[in-house]
Amino acid sequence: MLLEVRGVEKGYRRGGLFGRHEPVPVLRGVDLTLAEGESLGLIGQSGSGKSTLGRIILGLEHPDAGEVRFQGQSLHDLPAADRRRARRDLQVVFQDTHSALNPRLRIGASIAEPLQNYERLSPTALRDRVRELLALVGLAAADAEKYPHQFSGGQLQRIAIARAIALTPRLIVLDEAVSSLDMLVQARVLDLLADLHRRLGTAYLFIAHDLRVVTRLARRLAVMDAGRIATLVDLDRPPQPPIDPALQRLIEAVPVPLLCADSLRRSGSG
Repeated sequence: MLLEVRGVEKGYRRGGLFGRHEPVPVLRGVDLTLAEGESLGLIGQSGSGKSTLGRIILGLEHPDAGEVRFQGQSLHDLPAADRRRARRDLQVVFQDTHSALNPRLRIGASIAEPLQNYERLSPTALRDRVRELLALVGLAAADAEKYPHQFSGGQLQRIAIARAIALTPRLIVLDEAVSSLDMLVQARVLDLLADLHRRLGTAYLFIAHDLRVVTRLARRLAVMDAGRIATLVDLDRPPQPPIDPALQRLIEAVPVPLLCADSLRRSGSG
C-alpha cells in the first residue's frame, strides 16, 4: 500500500488565556489507504478536517495520535535524510499558486528547482527537461523565460503541476487545486491531470469540497464529516440506500447536473 493513515487524531487549542483550554478535536481516529497509481478524492464540507489531514499526510503538521505510513515507513518518524528522500516521491499542488511560485524567479527556474535539488543534470539536460515538462502541461518552451505575473490563473496552475511532476513522484496531493478557477479553466486543468495520470501512473489524493470537481478525477471517494471518514464510495458502484448524510449534503450542493450525483440520487431514492 502506498499510503496508510492509521488512527490519526489532531486537535487545536483555541481561545482562553494563553490558549490553555482543552484542545478542540479536528481529526478523530482517521483511517485511510491509497494504493499505487490510485486517484482518491478526499471530500467534505468546510470544517470537516480534510485540509488538516492533508497537511499531516504531507508532513507539514504532526498528529496528536496515530501515524501516517508512506511507502511502508512512518512518515513522521523518519530521520532527516530519509524524510528528504520521501519528499521526492510525495509532492503537492496548493490552491494558491501565486504564493507557491517565487515572483522574482522565471518560470523555468521555478520548475528546475526540484530537479536541481535531487538530480545532477547538466545545464543542457536541465533546460531540455524543463521544456519537456512545459510541453506536458500544454505550455510553450518560450514560457520558461517569463515571470509568474505574465500568466493567467489556469496557466499558473499548470506550471505548479509541471513543478510537482518534475521528479515523477509516486503521490501528488492536490489541495483545493482548482477551486479558485472558473468552471471552464477547471475542466481544462482536470483534463490535464487525468491525462498525466494515464501517462505517468502517479497516484493522486485530491482534496476538495466540490463533488462535481472531484468526480472528474477520482474513482473512489473518502467523505469526511466532523473529523472522521463518514463513508467510502466506489464511483463505479454507487452506494445502496440509505446514503450517508454527509454524502447526501455534498450531492445536494452540486450546482449543475452531474452523472455521478444523479446516479447517487437515484440509488438513494429507490
